[in-house]
Amino acid sequence: MDRRPLWPRVLMLAAIFCVAQGRGNAAPPEYQVKAAFIYKFATYIHWPSTGERAGLPFVIGVIGTDPFGAALDEVMRGQNVQGSAIVVRRLTRLEEALRCDVLFVSASERGNLRQILTSLRGAPVLTIGDMDAFAERGGMVNLITTEDHQIRFEINRNALDRAGLKAASQLLRLARIVDGGQR
Repeated sequence: MDRRPLWPRVLMLAAIFCVAQGRGNAAPPEYQVKAAFIYKFATYIHWPSTGERAGLPFVIGVIGTDPFGAALDEVMRGQNVQGSAIVVRRLTRLEEALRCDVLFVSASERGNLRQILTSLRGAPVLTIGDMDAFAERGGMVNLITTEDHQIRFEINRNALDRAGLKAASQLLRLARIVDGGQR
C-alpha cells in the first residue's frame, strides 16, 4: 500500500483538470494551476478561531493586475473553507486587504510590496505571490514556475507565525522553507 500523502496527488489531478477545462479560457494554464494551489493552501492553513466568522464568506482577494482572468473564480466556484463559501474579490484599495482571508499580491505590485505587507502586519491574512523573493521579503507563500513549467512553492514560516496562522505539516513537507522579511 502506498503510504505517501494523498493530497499532493489530488492537487496534481485538480491542476491537470483545471488546465484541461480552461483551454478556451483567457487565463494562461499556469494561472489555472496556481488558482488550484491557492484553494489547496486555504484548506491546509489554520486561522485563529474567532466567533466573528459565523456566516461570513471566506474572502480571497487579488491586489494589482489580475493574472488569473476567470480561472480563480472558476476554481473557487462552489467551494468552501472552514464551512464558509469562498468569494473572490479584485481589490482597488489597500485597505480592502484587511477584509480578506487570503491575499494574492500580483507581480504588478512588486514596488508596493513593503507597504502591502506592513499594512497587513499581525492580521490573519495569508499572503501569496508569484514574484522573485516574495517569501524572502516577508510574503507567506511564493508560487514558483520552474523552467520545465512545474509549479513549486516556498513558505515563510516566520511570516505565518507573525499573522497567527499555522500551516499543516503535510503542506510544510512539500514546501521549500525560507526565512526573511519584516520582523
